Formats: sequence, C-alpha cells, structure tokens
Amino acid sequence: MNRVGEISRETRETRVRVRVDLDGTGQARVATGVGFFDHMLDGFARHAGFDLEVETQGDLHIDQHHTVEDTGIVLGQALAQALPGFRAVRRFGHAYAPMDETLTRCAVDLSGRPYLVWKVQFTRDKIGEFDTELFREFHHAVAMNLGATVHLETLYGVNNHHIAESGFKALARALRTAVEIDPKAGGAAVSTKGVL
Repeated sequence: MNRVGEISRETRETRVRVRVDLDGTGQARVATGVGFFDHMLDGFARHAGFDLEVETQGDLHIDQHHTVEDTGIVLGQALAQALPGFRAVRRFGHAYAPMDETLTRCAVDLSGRPYLVWKVQFTRDKIGEFDTELFREFHHAVAMNLGATVHLETLYGVNNHHIAESGFKALARALRTAVEIDPKAGGAAVSTKGVL
C-alpha cells in the first residue's frame, strides 16, 4: 500500500508544497523560512515516523501568519490524501509527551469530523521571533484539512519552548498510532457506518 500524499498550493500570499510518506522512517526536509517552525516540523516528522518534505515561500516581509497557517493547511491535505477514507487504520491515537517540566497530551480521531480542542497557554507572545499564537493556527489548519478531531492540552509547563515542542511531539505520536494499519479492520474504515 502506497500511503503517500503530495499537495501543492499557491496563493498571492504563499507557495507551499508538502509531501508525506506515512510509512517512512521520520526523515524530514523542511524549509519554511521560519527557523523555529522548521525545528518543530522536523521533530514532528521524527516522532510521527513520517518522511516529510515541506517547501514554503511566504510573505514573511509582512509576518509569519500566512506561512505557518498555509503550511498547516497543506500538511493536513497531504495527510488526508495519504489516508483515503481513513480505511484500514486504527483511527484513534493518543500520546503524552513530557519535556522536562512540561507535560502535554494529545488525542486524535481520524473521523472525517474536523475539530480542535486547544488547551495550551503560553506566558510570552514570542519564542525568539516566532509568534506563539501561531501554534494554534497551525494545529487548527491541520485538523480542519485532515478531517480529524484533535484534543491538545498542556497539563503543566513553564518554559514556552518546551510547551510548544511537547505539543508537536504529542500530536505526532498520537497520529503515529492513529494511522497504523489495523489488521482487524479488513481494509475498511473502523466505524459502525462502514465509511467515514
């Protein structure tokens, strides 16, 4: 089974290409022009076990918003393309990601019903030059375009870098479980409806 998604999207604000291989080994080639975001996406790929290529050119002379949100949109679309109808997979995944003093948990349902529950608080507006409010925008864009229900909650934490990174890792690990092939599914979607 070839579980690869590749999507390109071009607007007047951004040009984004994402390729994801769900059965890769966690290798990443990421270039968004936003260093901290690249670092988060690299960790996401590693912990999800997905091979990930991201090329984003955005209007960074304005700010980072379009670059981050549009990358999330295209990543969500590429993941959805690699998972047509969410057939044959476990569907649900959850993970806890501790990082020093911080603990974040994530639960995912590949349901076709996009939703984001976001219980993450930052104590600073920026991590370096990165706007912390953009983390929610990214996760929302992924959930909406993947068609997944995502609950992300930082249970406790002090260091804003740790809060951000543990969130990406928790999402990655939850997705890693959710996209695993379920031998009991018989190639179908795991649903009483028979389809998602």
